[in-house]
Amino acid sequence: MSNTTALRLAALCGATGVVLGAFGAHLLKPVLDRNQTAAIWQTAVFYHLIHALMLYVIASRAPLQVGPWLSFLAGILVFSGSLYLLAFTNARWLGAVTPIGGVGFMVGWVWLALVAPKLIRPT
Repeated sequence: MSNTTALRLAALCGATGVVLGAFGAHLLKPVLDRNQTAAIWQTAVFYHLIHALMLYVIASRAPLQVGPWLSFLAGILVFSGSLYLLAFTNARWLGAVTPIGGVGFMVGWVWLALVAPKLIRPT
Protein backbone atom coordinates (compact mmCIF):
# COMPACT_ATOMS: atom_id res chain seq x y z
CA MET A 1 0.00 0.00 0.00
CA SER A 2 1.31 3.46 -0.83
CA ASN A 3 1.34 6.42 1.52
CA THR A 4 -1.11 8.20 -0.78
CA THR A 5 -3.62 5.35 -0.59
CA ALA A 6 -3.19 5.13 3.17
CA LEU A 7 -3.72 8.90 3.51
CA ARG A 8 -6.89 8.75 1.44
CA LEU A 9 -8.27 5.85 3.44
CA ALA A 10 -7.36 7.63 6.68
CA ALA A 11 -9.19 10.76 5.54
CA LEU A 12 -12.19 8.62 4.58
CA CYS A 13 -12.15 7.04 8.06
CA GLY A 14 -12.09 10.51 9.61
CA ALA A 15 -14.98 11.71 7.46
CA THR A 16 -16.94 8.57 8.30
CA GLY A 17 -16.37 9.17 12.00
CA VAL A 18 -17.72 12.72 11.74
CA VAL A 19 -20.75 11.55 9.75
CA LEU A 20 -21.50 8.76 12.22
CA GLY A 21 -21.12 11.19 15.13
CA ALA A 22 -23.63 13.58 13.58
CA PHE A 23 -25.91 10.71 12.57
CA GLY A 24 -25.97 9.45 16.16
CA ALA A 25 -26.57 12.90 17.61
CA HIS A 26 -29.46 13.70 15.28
CA LEU A 27 -31.12 11.04 13.12
CA LEU A 28 -30.46 8.10 15.44
CA LYS A 29 -31.09 9.99 18.68
CA PRO A 30 -34.58 8.49 19.21
CA VAL A 31 -33.28 4.93 18.68
CA LEU A 32 -30.24 5.46 20.91
CA ASP A 33 -32.43 7.03 23.61
CA ARG A 34 -34.90 4.14 23.43
CA ASN A 35 -32.03 1.61 23.65
CA GLN A 36 -30.25 3.72 26.29
CA THR A 37 -27.07 3.37 24.20
CA ALA A 38 -26.13 6.97 23.35
CA ALA A 39 -22.99 6.71 25.51
CA ILE A 40 -21.96 3.55 23.66
CA TRP A 41 -22.35 5.37 20.31
CA GLN A 42 -20.29 8.28 21.63
CA THR A 43 -17.52 5.91 22.75
CA ALA A 44 -17.48 4.33 19.28
CA VAL A 45 -17.19 7.75 17.62
CA PHE A 46 -14.46 8.88 20.05
CA TYR A 47 -12.20 5.88 19.42
CA HIS A 48 -13.02 5.96 15.70
CA LEU A 49 -11.90 9.57 15.34
CA ILE A 50 -8.77 9.28 17.50
CA HIS A 51 -7.56 6.31 15.52
CA ALA A 52 -8.55 7.83 12.15
CA LEU A 53 -6.23 10.68 13.07
CA MET A 54 -3.49 8.18 13.92
CA LEU A 55 -4.02 6.48 10.55
CA TYR A 56 -3.42 9.86 8.93
CA VAL A 57 -0.32 10.60 11.01
CA ILE A 58 1.20 7.19 10.26
CA ALA A 59 0.40 7.50 6.55
CA SER A 60 2.07 10.93 6.50
CA ARG A 61 5.44 9.35 7.34
CA ALA A 62 7.71 7.51 4.96
CA PRO A 63 8.21 4.67 4.90
CA LEU A 64 4.64 3.70 5.69
CA GLN A 65 4.45 1.49 8.77
CA VAL A 66 1.82 -0.88 7.42
CA GLY A 67 1.56 -3.07 10.54
CA PRO A 68 0.49 -0.37 12.99
CA TRP A 69 -1.64 1.28 10.33
CA LEU A 70 -3.57 -1.93 9.66
CA SER A 71 -3.88 -2.64 13.39
CA PHE A 72 -5.53 0.72 13.94
CA LEU A 73 -7.81 0.23 10.93
CA ALA A 74 -8.85 -3.19 12.23
CA GLY A 75 -9.46 -1.64 15.63
CA ILE A 76 -11.75 0.99 14.12
CA LEU A 77 -13.68 -1.60 12.15
CA VAL A 78 -14.06 -4.14 14.95
CA PHE A 79 -14.10 -2.00 18.12
CA SER A 80 -16.07 0.98 16.89
CA GLY A 81 -18.03 -1.09 14.38
CA SER A 82 -19.28 -3.52 17.02
CA LEU A 83 -20.20 -0.63 19.32
CA TYR A 84 -22.11 1.13 16.53
CA LEU A 85 -24.05 -2.06 15.86
CA LEU A 86 -24.62 -2.71 19.57
CA ALA A 87 -25.91 0.84 20.12
CA PHE A 88 -28.21 0.72 17.11
CA THR A 89 -29.57 -2.82 17.51
CA ASN A 90 -29.22 -3.24 21.29
CA ALA A 91 -27.80 -6.72 20.53
CA ARG A 92 -25.76 -7.04 23.72
CA TRP A 93 -23.79 -10.06 22.47
CA LEU A 94 -21.83 -7.65 20.25
CA GLY A 95 -20.12 -6.45 23.43
CA ALA A 96 -18.17 -9.73 23.34
CA VAL A 97 -16.70 -8.75 19.96
CA THR A 98 -15.62 -5.26 20.99
CA PRO A 99 -12.49 -6.29 22.97
CA ILE A 100 -11.04 -7.90 19.84
CA GLY A 101 -10.98 -4.44 18.25
CA GLY A 102 -9.47 -3.05 21.44
CA VAL A 103 -6.64 -5.54 21.05
CA GLY A 104 -6.12 -4.16 17.53
CA PHE A 105 -5.71 -0.68 19.00
CA MET A 106 -3.28 -1.91 21.67
CA VAL A 107 -1.23 -3.86 19.12
CA GLY A 108 -1.03 -0.76 16.94
CA TRP A 109 0.24 1.41 19.80
CA VAL A 110 2.82 -1.16 20.95
CA TRP A 111 3.93 -1.70 17.35
CA LEU A 112 4.42 2.05 16.98
CA ALA A 113 6.56 2.05 20.11
CA LEU A 114 8.71 -0.74 18.67
CA VAL A 115 9.22 0.96 15.29
CA ALA A 116 9.72 4.43 16.80
CA PRO A 117 13.44 4.58 15.90
CA LYS A 118 12.52 4.15 12.23
CA LEU A 119 10.11 7.08 12.44
CA ILE A 120 12.61 9.64 13.71
CA ARG A 121 14.27 11.67 11.03
CA PRO A 122 17.87 12.66 11.73
CA THR A 123 18.42 16.40 12.14
